[in-house]
Amino acid sequence: MDLVSGYKGMVGLVFGNENSSSNEDSYVQRLLDRISTGSLAEDRRSALIELQSVVVESRAAQLAFGAMGFPVLMGVLKDERDDVEMIRGALETIVGALTPLEQSKGKNEVQPALMNTDMLSHEAENISLLLSLLSEEDFYIRYYTLQILTALLMNSPNRLQEAILTIPRGITRLMDMLMDREVIRNEALLLLTYLTREAEEIQKIVVFEGAFEKIFSIIKEEGGSEGGVVVQDCLELLNNLLRNNTSNQILLRETMGFDGLISMLRLRGRAYSFTQQKTINLLSVLGTINLLLVGGSEADAGKDANKLTNKTVLVQKKVLDYLLLLGVENQWAPVAVRCAALRCIGDLIAGHRGNLDALASKVLGENHQVEPALNSILRIILRASSMQEFIAADHIFERFCEGNCDGQSMLASTLIPQPYSMTHASIDEDVNMSFGSMVLHGLTSSETDGDLDTCCRAASVLSYVLKDNMQCKERVLRIELESSSGALGHSEPLMHLMVKYLALASGTKHKESKSNTSGNSYIQPIILKLLVTWLSDCPPAVNYFLDLRPHLSYLLELVSDQSATVSTRGLAAILLGECVIYNKSSESGKDSYAVVDAISQKVGLTSYFLKFDEMKKSFLFSAEKSTAPSHKPLSRSAAASMAEIEDVDEQLSSDHKGEDHPILSSMFDSGFINFVKRLESEIRENIVNIYSLPKTEVAVVPADMEQKTGESDKEYIRRLKSFVEKQCSEIQDLLGRNATLAEDLVKIGGGESSYSDQRATTGSERVQTETLRRDLKEAHQRIEMLKNENTKLESEASMYQNLAGKVESDLKSLSDAYNSLEQANFQLEKEVKALRTSGGRGGGVSAVDVEAAKAEAREEALKESEGELNDLLVCLGQEQSKVDKLSSRLMELGEDVDTLLEGIGDDVGLPEGGEDDDEEDAD
Repeated sequence: MDLVSGYKGMVGLVFGNENSSSNEDSYVQRLLDRISTGSLAEDRRSALIELQSVVVESRAAQLAFGAMGFPVLMGVLKDERDDVEMIRGALETIVGALTPLEQSKGKNEVQPALMNTDMLSHEAENISLLLSLLSEEDFYIRYYTLQILTALLMNSPNRLQEAILTIPRGITRLMDMLMDREVIRNEALLLLTYLTREAEEIQKIVVFEGAFEKIFSIIKEEGGSEGGVVVQDCLELLNNLLRNNTSNQILLRETMGFDGLISMLRLRGRAYSFTQQKTINLLSVLGTINLLLVGGSEADAGKDANKLTNKTVLVQKKVLDYLLLLGVENQWAPVAVRCAALRCIGDLIAGHRGNLDALASKVLGENHQVEPALNSILRIILRASSMQEFIAADHIFERFCEGNCDGQSMLASTLIPQPYSMTHASIDEDVNMSFGSMVLHGLTSSETDGDLDTCCRAASVLSYVLKDNMQCKERVLRIELESSSGALGHSEPLMHLMVKYLALASGTKHKESKSNTSGNSYIQPIILKLLVTWLSDCPPAVNYFLDLRPHLSYLLELVSDQSATVSTRGLAAILLGECVIYNKSSESGKDSYAVVDAISQKVGLTSYFLKFDEMKKSFLFSAEKSTAPSHKPLSRSAAASMAEIEDVDEQLSSDHKGEDHPILSSMFDSGFINFVKRLESEIRENIVNIYSLPKTEVAVVPADMEQKTGESDKEYIRRLKSFVEKQCSEIQDLLGRNATLAEDLVKIGGGESSYSDQRATTGSERVQTETLRRDLKEAHQRIEMLKNENTKLESEASMYQNLAGKVESDLKSLSDAYNSLEQANFQLEKEVKALRTSGGRGGGVSAVDVEAAKAEAREEALKESEGELNDLLVCLGQEQSKVDKLSSRLMELGEDVDTLLEGIGDDVGLPEGGEDDDEEDAD
């Protein structure tokens, strides 16, 4: 009751006349009372008709009905199923209450239709009751019910989707309506289109209920692409089911196949009439093909495999031929259709080797007027009046050359210089003109008519041919073309011509800025894109570029040119950086040091690095571009007029206002943007390193500084003086660099600009940081070296102490051996004495034998002891030498040798004392 009271009070609040709103409330209340309590059927029907008319005409009545009428009419729908007229009237009244009235709408004005929609959809039982009415036989009951559901879905989509999913067989009843009479079928089709836009669960159920078969059946019945808005609704429903849904795409491919879809691209004769609805239908079909080429959502693991399979099957079904007919051969087709077909061709060949080869082998035309399909697409690029058509055709060459080295080499092989008369002939004069001839013609067209737009378009195509292909870069580098003043046979390298056209574009831009026209502000960035791609990882190209000193001077001016666009200044800075990081020249004035010096003197490192940051913050290089929505799907609710479809170039100029031309948003794809960002990081690091360090050849003293033979002292002194002056000059230069870095650091630290305050690390700060880090690293290295040397000396001292201990141990062992020998000798003498005594008594052994045995034993003992003594003396000599060296080393280190040796060898004499005792005992 509180909600009803709130609605009643809202009537007076909205319309400001309490008496008027009260009259409306009472009138609606009386009609509702007659409907709910009346005893006569005719009176109740009459009240229902009156209620219907007042609700359709009055916003106040709509608001009053929303507060009081839904329970009454929903009761009629529930309890009076047999009374067809009452059910019809109730449903028609609800439709009127949910339909907005066309009156002036204030900014904060309450909309009764929206409030009524919210009121009706608030109860899930109401949705269930409405769905049950779809099974009624009466045509109008089903028709009005579908209208009510559509109105609810338009204003409260989430609530209705959730309710339908909870109702058993809710989707099934809606799907059954597709096989009903035409009017009901169309309403059900529209309802299902809205239902399936975001709800993945509903999409699955719809497909399970046989949506694909029913959709293509309706399309065939309506006449395919020549059908009306119903075909458009069918295709929109089909796109909803396929968008980012890999499983549904696989199901369509393996059940119905793509034949029904591709057949809609077949045009009946060349005089095909492209009406507005036919154009929308063709665009919808091309949108469906594009969804199949995407393959599914990014999170789906099977997306890539499904995408490749879709591409293979589509080409097998001859879709490439139909796309070429629509986008290339049929120039009567609307621009939007041609552009969509060209984009589909580009996506169809991307990353698919078989499809790349198929496009390369296609030949278009009739009779004798035939040429390769790639040549025909190039003609569109060079002469299309629509900028959108140029972008779409350019997209094909981008995809064709991406990762296709063979294709790039094939195209580059046709870039053969031609005589001046042929190079500057009209493209339309000779159908048999090769791909390379047309590209060179486009590049040099400004020589005769100042057509920089065509030159820029040809430069874009050439950039794809050269991308990541060193062989093609070096091949094109050798191309020289005759100039317009070619009477003397003067020729000029193609690269030098491109720099000249870049400068010409700058002059053209200044003229256009005076007349306040945007003009061709995209020409310079696209030519710079070609040069950046060409010089990337190609030292010969860098050397060619720097052959002419004015090239470097012009780039420095372009980087500092405030009238240039952000992308132009940024790409010019990138090109300068490539002249540093890919510069292998050792020639004075052309090496990387010379380029960095020129940047520092003419631009300033801080200002130079800021160009990168400005470029990265622009729309072209920001993260916003990657998340920008693509072309909106064509639907009945947002059905584009022919002006919206045809005037795509006007849309380009109004979508995004800013310095950079909107066309660049399409020309600078994510791959090129990421490539530039990687280059920018590498350029910063290399320039800082080169700028903060002197040249290696100056830092090393030459080997011929010694006085030469026959050189007088005066000449020698003069040569040394010259060398010292050179060194002083280098030192002054380094001091100047340090002063510049210090000034930049002070400016940034003092807050010269709010942008500089936001930068955590700029070029000069990085120089200071790198210098301090390098000094700290060197100090750490010196400390570590001293620590290692100290540890080594301590290790040597410990080793020599161990050697001294070992010598002492050896001496002790030798003394013990000598004592053992003496004891053995003493024992033998005792045995000899005993033998003598026993011989004197018994005469068993002669004295001569005993003496002989004694002499022999003594001789053997002496030999053994002499050998041991000799070995000992050798060891003692070696150890004594080591001890002497150790003592000398320790004395150099300031150690007291006597203190270290104190106490060593005190125990050596102990065995000798023992030996004396033994001798005394023996005596």
